[in-house]
Amino acid sequence: MLTYERIAAVAAVGITLFAAGGARAFEGAPSKKEQSSAYQAFQTGARAYMAGDKAAAVTSLLDAARLGHAMAQWKLARMYAEGDGVDRDDVKAFDYFTQVANAHADDEPYTDQSRFVANSFVALGNYYLDGIPNSQIKPDAARAREMFSYAASYFGDPDAQYNLARMYIDGPDGEKDPRQAARWLGLAANKGQREAQAVLGHMLFNGLQVPRQRARGLMWLTLANAAAGPNDKWIGDLYREAEAEASAEDQETAQAYVAAWNKDR
Repeated sequence: MLTYERIAAVAAVGITLFAAGGARAFEGAPSKKEQSSAYQAFQTGARAYMAGDKAAAVTSLLDAARLGHAMAQWKLARMYAEGDGVDRDDVKAFDYFTQVANAHADDEPYTDQSRFVANSFVALGNYYLDGIPNSQIKPDAARAREMFSYAASYFGDPDAQYNLARMYIDGPDGEKDPRQAARWLGLAANKGQREAQAVLGHMLFNGLQVPRQRARGLMWLTLANAAAGPNDKWIGDLYREAEAEASAEDQETAQAYVAAWNKDR
C-alpha cells in the first residue's frame, strides 16, 4: 500500500517554505553560481505551481532539477508519480526519486528537509516491491526491504516503518518475523501513522502472533479510525469489528487510553 499521505499533507506548505528560503539546506556540491541558478529556478517553479500554472512550474522545476536541486527533483517525482500537471510516468518518477536518495542519503535526519528524502526512499521501496510494468524496474522485494529499512532506521520515518512492518508480516521475500513487525508498527503508531495504528490494533485485539491485549488494541484502532481518510475504509471496518466484539470493560479502558494519548499530544 502506498503511504504518501503524510508527505502530501505538508507538500503545499513545504513547497512554500522552500521557495521562501528553506530549500537552501538541500544545496550540495555545485558552485555558488549554479546553486543560485538552481534556487532561482526552483523559486520560479514553486510560485508557478502555487498559482496553478503547472506547465510553467514543470519547465522551471526541470531547470532546477538538472542543476541538482533536490526539492525540485522530489517535486517532479511526485508530479510524475501522480500525473499532477504532467502525464503519469512512473519511470521518470523513479529516476527523480533515485536522484534525491542517492545524493542525500546522509542528510541530517529529523529535519523538515529530511522528510522529503525519506519519502523518496519509501517511494523507491514501493516501486521495487511492485515493479513498474513495461520497464526495466522489476519486482525486487529484497531491494524494497533495503529502501524501507534505511528510511525507517536512519530517518525514523513512520511510513517507512509501517512498510517495513508489512514486509515482516507478509514476507514477500520469504522473511517473516511477527516480533519485528510489531516493533516497527509500534514505532510508527506512536508517531501517529494511522495504517500502523490500525494493523497493530488489529493484531493486539485479536492476539494475532502477539499476546492479546484487547483494550490496547481497541485504543489503536480508535485512534486510527479517527484519523482515517476517504480511502481508508479498511481501517473503519477493522475498528467497527473490534468495537462490536469488545466488552464494556475493554471499551472503557480503551477510551481511557485514548484520552491519555490525546493529552500527551
